[in-house]
Amino acid sequence: MFDALHGFLEPAFTLLGSPVSWLEIVAFALSVVMVVLNMRVNPLAWPLAILASLLYGWLFLDGKLYGEAGLQVLFVIVAFWGWWQWLRGKGEDGEKLHVQRLSRRGAAIALIITLAGWPLLGTFLAHATDSPLPYWDALPTVGSLVGQWLLGRKYEDNWPAWIAVNAVSLVLFGLKGYWLTVALYAVFIPMSVAGWRQWRSMQA
Repeated sequence: MFDALHGFLEPAFTLLGSPVSWLEIVAFALSVVMVVLNMRVNPLAWPLAILASLLYGWLFLDGKLYGEAGLQVLFVIVAFWGWWQWLRGKGEDGEKLHVQRLSRRGAAIALIITLAGWPLLGTFLAHATDSPLPYWDALPTVGSLVGQWLLGRKYEDNWPAWIAVNAVSLVLFGLKGYWLTVALYAVFIPMSVAGWRQWRSMQA
């Protein structure tokens, strides 16, 4: 069985000189469908997020991107929470959770958490692991956790957060040669812009 699972990491083809595994292909497809469902505020996005995160966690662990690998584990946990929020969560008014916008104070807190968490995690990865890109690894990791919380609570501000995270991730995955994933995150940026516009229209 281990050999069969290891075969999932074998190259399906080569892109720009780097191998693309079957694992990366499946994770890519699941992630695209997940974002489309997020744009439509469809709770089925969350189980797809769980599957995609498990696969990407495996891929990043194999590539020694420990921050990103650990992030995928946290994504799985947060995805179960987000799934419950979309199905049963309540807003501050006690009503069913709906698409909303962060206050200025809330946006400032989210930004401060991201900027404070980035060097802390980067320093940890630099000293505690053999990660080749600890600070490039740390920034999208912290930003993604903030983005996931915003998404789970249906804040439209999750979309600009994802735009920033995806832009940094393009560089990170390019440096590691994950070209299919680079293409995925390049597609995520205009999808995030479209999702932001769609969620804003829901509040009109």
